[in-house]
Amino acid sequence: MNLEALKDAKKVIGLKQVTKAVKRQSVELVMMADDADERITEPVKELCTAGHIEVKPAESMKALGEACGIEVGAAVVAVLK
Repeated sequence: MNLEALKDAKKVIGLKQVTKAVKRQSVELVMMADDADERITEPVKELCTAGHIEVKPAESMKALGEACGIEVGAAVVAVLK
């Protein structure tokens, strides 16, 4: 999935919402901004690895936020099943 496809996808945005969705196993894919702080993204990455959920990189928080149609950057976005 590319950033353009995020606009129409059913998704959750942000660390807390993505973490909850991953724990519920309702996530198909997680996209993470390359420039996001690792202290933020590492716990989500570990949850995804444990839950066998694919993690794809996004070029930046700004690009990921824009792809989701929000005015601010986003560190993580989860595409829901």
